[in-house]
Amino acid sequence: MSKVMIIGGHGKVAQLATPLLVQAGHTVTSIIRNPGQEDTIRTLGAIPMVFDIEQADREEFAEAFRGQDAIIWAAGAGGGNPDRTYAVDRDAAIASIDAAQQVGANRYIMVSYLGSSLDHDIPNDSPFYPYAQSKAIADDHLMQSELDWTILGPGTLTLDDPSDSIRRVGRMASDTLAEGENRDTSRANVAHAILSALTSDKSIRTVVDFVDEDTPINHVFGL
Repeated sequence: MSKVMIIGGHGKVAQLATPLLVQAGHTVTSIIRNPGQEDTIRTLGAIPMVFDIEQADREEFAEAFRGQDAIIWAAGAGGGNPDRTYAVDRDAAIASIDAAQQVGANRYIMVSYLGSSLDHDIPNDSPFYPYAQSKAIADDHLMQSELDWTILGPGTLTLDDPSDSIRRVGRMASDTLAEGENRDTSRANVAHAILSALTSDKSIRTVVDFVDEDTPINHVFGL
């Protein structure tokens, strides 16, 4: 049992992950921005914390994280506004990483996306550029930290029911997805991957890119 904090607690993935974590015996605190979402969070079995990550600095994150064992980043600006994307997906994520390290919340799970990399080759004028750049910078910052991190890189998110089976996609040419190959990844499977990553010491300091397929999630994480 551990104390787990989810950032972006009202998001679809977080709402699916929260009851799984609670059922596994973890005490979950869920960060939300809107006080109107508190009842939803309580229904999921978590403790709501109203906290504006977009405006918070490292010290404010640190105060929120005190006493926590693990941090799960499942937040995102949602696209559409580049300034807000940089503020949330890059700056707030980095502040949370530094704060977790500061207060000893050493287990950190980042929900990123399939293929996130500083070598993304996305043109500066692409609408996707702010997100890709922000996530890559935040992921790299996490990998350079002293935290026990795991980065989850799901493919194209869907609302499909959980299959509890995925395919781990490697960064080597022999194990990447071919053009046109399925990239769908159920949000429910991402939620199960969060729990498996938190449970598995073998996932510490690893990047797990994945899509829906036929390998049991627990097997992918060495459980």
